[in-house]
Amino acid sequence: MNIDHTILTVLIFVPLAGAVLLALLPDKGRLMQWGALAVTLITFICTLHLPAHYDYSAVAGSFQFEQNHEWITSPAIRYHLGVDGLSMWLVVLTGFLAPLGVLVSWNTIGDRKKLFYTLFLLQQVAMIGIFVSLDLFLYYAFWELSLVPMTLLIATFGRSANRRRAAIKYFLYTFIPSAILLVGMLWVYARTGTFQLPELAQLAAAHNISSNNAALWLASLAFLVAFAVKVPVFPLHGWLSDAIAEAPTAAVMVLVGKLGLYSILRFSFSIFPEQSRQIAPLMIALGAIGIVYGSLIALVQKDLKQLAAYGALGHVSVVVLGIFTFTIAGIDGGIYATLNEGIGAGAFFILLGILYERYGTYDMRDYGGLAAKLPWMVTLFVITTLSVIGLPMLNGFVGEFLVLTGGIQSAVSHHTRWTVLATTGVILTASYMLWMIQRVFYGDLNENTADVPVPDVTAREHLALWPLIAVMLFMGIASPYWLRAIDTAGTYLAQEPQPVEPAASVSNIVPQTPTSAAQEATK
Repeated sequence: MNIDHTILTVLIFVPLAGAVLLALLPDKGRLMQWGALAVTLITFICTLHLPAHYDYSAVAGSFQFEQNHEWITSPAIRYHLGVDGLSMWLVVLTGFLAPLGVLVSWNTIGDRKKLFYTLFLLQQVAMIGIFVSLDLFLYYAFWELSLVPMTLLIATFGRSANRRRAAIKYFLYTFIPSAILLVGMLWVYARTGTFQLPELAQLAAAHNISSNNAALWLASLAFLVAFAVKVPVFPLHGWLSDAIAEAPTAAVMVLVGKLGLYSILRFSFSIFPEQSRQIAPLMIALGAIGIVYGSLIALVQKDLKQLAAYGALGHVSVVVLGIFTFTIAGIDGGIYATLNEGIGAGAFFILLGILYERYGTYDMRDYGGLAAKLPWMVTLFVITTLSVIGLPMLNGFVGEFLVLTGGIQSAVSHHTRWTVLATTGVILTASYMLWMIQRVFYGDLNENTADVPVPDVTAREHLALWPLIAVMLFMGIASPYWLRAIDTAGTYLAQEPQPVEPAASVSNIVPQTPTSAAQEATK
């Protein structure tokens, strides 16, 4: 049975049906955990249909597994889904992380389990919906849906009395720019009569969205600011440290980067290509500054969650720098680094959660000398650290190398200076991560934790962590497998917007694509 034209709906429906089912079942024993694990595993298995049946030879800029049905006549809103090389692996990543999030929450969520796992599945619905929506209005519905479960997860299951304040800050930071985003979307619809992304991209290439440059600039900023806050791009990161400090491990694994970075690539670059290139020098500068700023602040932290928060700011800033170079290498590297952030940061937050579950503190001053007591834990921490700092043969190296290569190749003004500044982030990242390992696991035993009897990594925790470790290695040594699809998206997004004849039909316009990095390598 061919399910290519329904698989994306299945991916949205399965976790949604699972959330409804869990909400109706009684909260007894471990029923919620097993139910959520079953739903997330089924969803992940379904996501594997995408790379297994993806046409890697398809023309750059085309979408696959499409569904396009009329939904609302006026305004013209369609149920339009599809994926390409940009979104396919992000959908798989979302499906992959979800069952691991359930495993690490198995014992840490003891109260109100029904609420937790229902919200967790709704968050998965929202994320998959964002990655597959090709109608702006449908995308916005999932975008707004993603705010609610995360806010409630932080407010209800945060670890301290500060959780409600962190949840309100996160909600306000993300909701207010989202309202501005809606205004921008409505303006685009008023000018074009469509919410369909492929049509809008063709109109943008033909310079037919609007002749009012000032209005185009304001609309592009409405999109970019909303996405930049979600990333977050420096200096719009005010919500980040509080949200990461309070969010439960399963939620924080999906909190940073992916939605905002994807949205910039998908919508800002497609609908406002000229404006995105004009603002690229500023965004590259903010990316380079964010890398150094995040790394320096992480370097002086004593709290492990704060270190992770500012480290995450540095890593998403690498992606910002890469994608705004508008080179194939930079955009490929940015997309690859976005996947790496999900894998590396996911493993790191799981390990921090395990450590907190054992000792009840994130303060590095309470640790020391744990390597002898917890050999498996230190092994997993060290492997994850090497991935995060970009050791060759692991996944982090590939993304950083491509981003920095793209930074040097870029035609954006002052790109070389900012790339050189960003390169110092490699040294700073290694410094704060290795310093953290030394403080927590080596040296003398700390009297605060020396006599606390705790087990090493359990079988359930091994089950949550080793798949991530395997993917780190696989993405490091077999990067061409992942880049086959990614490179088609990078090739398409890196091209200069080309004007077309006004009389040409939107449906008949096929964008010309430059030679991709993969094609160049075979010459």
